[in-house]
Amino acid sequence: MVLRYLGQLDDSEFESALQELRLTRSIWTIDLAYLMRHFGVRHRFCTQTLGVDKGYKNQSFYRKHFDTEETRVNQLFAQAKACKVLVEKCTVSVQDIQAHLAQGHVAIVLVNSGVLHCDLCSSPVKYCCFAPSGHRCFCRTPDYQGHFIVLRGYNRATGCIFYNNPAYADRQPSEDSQHTCQKGKSAQPRPQLWLQNPQGSHGSGDGEGPS
Repeated sequence: MVLRYLGQLDDSEFESALQELRLTRSIWTIDLAYLMRHFGVRHRFCTQTLGVDKGYKNQSFYRKHFDTEETRVNQLFAQAKACKVLVEKCTVSVQDIQAHLAQGHVAIVLVNSGVLHCDLCSSPVKYCCFAPSGHRCFCRTPDYQGHFIVLRGYNRATGCIFYNNPAYADRQPSEDSQHTCQKGKSAQPRPQLWLQNPQGSHGSGDGEGPS
């Protein structure tokens, strides 16, 4: 989605990059940072943990692939500087995100999909956004469900952040930033992979866990 937005998506090149970077169905934010580096997209990966956070090992969402992925992911972090993948250990606030979006840039954010909702839909489907046939609704489980979304703008008056959900090509739901802040840590965007729009002004582009 982001590469298409930046005008850098070629299906054959993309598939080749996936094979070269050995990306599988278990995608971590550090994988996306390497992918952006591969395509020459200016970015900055911001995370609270430089490597795999063992605190998530026993959560159902992570449990299946945690042990097999831990070594691989930690190795990517260790090699990041040599591979010119910019990784920073820091916390990103909602205000930081809004300032980044105001410059015409976008951001890939890992969130708990269970707290996302669509303001365009009425309850109770606003939390499912009419999930396609065969797809279970994220909101039916209280467990953490990691999911990448693309932040693309925000409403200055309401503080509502607009995002694209890669799972739905034709939908553009929104996430209320105030609502997110009040829900606590589990609802907050965790790492950020900020991307600079090559047509926008100078600025940084931001992004741990699998999806």
